[in-house]
Amino acid sequence: MTQRNAEATGGVSNAVLFGDLLRFYREAELLTQEVLARQIPCDRSHVAKVEAGTRVPQESLAKKCDEILGTGGALLRMWRQIDWYPEVQHPDWFERRAEMDGRAVALREYQDQVIPGLLQTPGYAHALFSRSRTDVDEIESRVRARLSRQPRFLADGGPLYVAVLDESCLRNAVGSPEVMRDQCAHLLSVGRRPNIRIQVAPAGLFGLIRPRNSMSLIELPDGRWVYSESLDRGHFNNDPTTFACHSQTYDVLRADIPSARESAALISDVMEGYEHHGQARTRRGDLDQEQLQRRQRRQLRRNRPRFPRRRAGA
Repeated sequence: MTQRNAEATGGVSNAVLFGDLLRFYREAELLTQEVLARQIPCDRSHVAKVEAGTRVPQESLAKKCDEILGTGGALLRMWRQIDWYPEVQHPDWFERRAEMDGRAVALREYQDQVIPGLLQTPGYAHALFSRSRTDVDEIESRVRARLSRQPRFLADGGPLYVAVLDESCLRNAVGSPEVMRDQCAHLLSVGRRPNIRIQVAPAGLFGLIRPRNSMSLIELPDGRWVYSESLDRGHFNNDPTTFACHSQTYDVLRADIPSARESAALISDVMEGYEHHGQARTRRGDLDQEQLQRRQRRQLRRNRPRFPRRRAGA
């Protein structure tokens, strides 16, 4: 991706300029934020934040908006010219890993419980950080920092990235059914890129030898590293014997689990489940609202003053 300074002339950020351009094309098509969001699909608040320049859009959103609004690819071209993350700050203990991501020629990961950061959507990352933090600015800062690692791997000609996800990554609910549905859709989308492969290790597949913890096998131009994490701490090991041992475990696991194509079918099934869950929740909400209105109407009828009926012939 072509890198440009994120501040345009006059101090207006390119995020704001991108948002203004999106708003211009949307209004030219006489669409509301709500209507555009439904067609993308995403939450209306996400469109509002992108247009305000306070939320970093995904490349897929720029491309989809081009299709919906008939811009001739203007939004995607602008997106690719912007360096969206010029001043992000990672936690001190993660800085070294982030720097490695910027130099890696190949990256292989095994992850359980949660989707790895390089594959997270903004909504998923926001929901994840919101579990342990309440300060809105801090949450947004952490989300920006996490997303800043992704463009290099999502760009044309990006380094090889292979991710093996334990099925728990897909099943553990983060945020809402809509967040999880969008996250699954994102996995399917990025998994079609020529440099990215995503495989799922099913929970019910017996005999698999899985790594004890989530880990990354990072190949740099000048060395190879095994990376893992404990609570707020990163662990690095470049011992060749250790790397070879973990690499063998990883490769055997990949050979024993469904292929990337078969894993995409599993991800699609999980995504469909979240879609049905969200629809069922909406129907329940509509039913609850209808029942509440009925109770209120009955209450109003009971509270009406009663007038004696006139008897016939009286």
